[in-house]
Amino acid sequence: MPKLAIEGLKVTYGQIVGTHGVALTLEPGETLALVGANGAGKSSTLKAILGMVEYPEGNITLDGQNLKGIKPAQAVRRGIGYSPEGRRVFPQLSVLDNLKIGGITRDKAELPELIDKMYQYFPRLRERAQQRAGSLSGGEQQMVAIARALMSRPSVLMLDEPSLGLAPVIVERIGEIVREIQASEGLAVLLAEQNATWALSLAHRAVILDLGRVSMTGEAAALLDDPKVRRAYLGI
Repeated sequence: MPKLAIEGLKVTYGQIVGTHGVALTLEPGETLALVGANGAGKSSTLKAILGMVEYPEGNITLDGQNLKGIKPAQAVRRGIGYSPEGRRVFPQLSVLDNLKIGGITRDKAELPELIDKMYQYFPRLRERAQQRAGSLSGGEQQMVAIARALMSRPSVLMLDEPSLGLAPVIVERIGEIVREIQASEGLAVLLAEQNATWALSLAHRAVILDLGRVSMTGEAAALLDDPKVRRAYLGI
């Protein structure tokens, strides 16, 4: 059974259609890249999974259980972690307090161990624990956003444009951290990205979206080598 499955997803914003019948599966322990240009429907898909937007058509299941009508807090309790586009840390709060907010669904007795684990994944955050999150660099804020999502101990980690606005060396480090976390935690990762080269190099499989529709699916390595994909999405 897939960890996460989407069938016929149609997300609308009034008269505007964000996705047209999107279908995908995410297997346990897999990284699936959701690739496409701005406006392709990547964020709409992630927000529908989390219950942030309603969808008039389609089904989303997690471990075989339907998520229709679920609220974001319920989705987190079901095991979905979410690092949003633009990071959206709480800028006036410390790094430590941002992490504690991420663990709000966990028992308080678990928090010290969870926070220490985040510091192991992201040693820079231990150094910055008492700093305001808004004072950090973009790369450090992205680390806070991912760590905050992991504090709920999810089984599915959704990352929305984690490379956005970051220097290439930081993007590569984020990719290394994602691989490390996945290997350690056994997470399924859904990675929504415009940076197709990076996303395809990081993922096992990929779904390419174009104007809200699935245009291609397949093994990430094969898509990375596909001349049509290289011309359309990689500029090669």
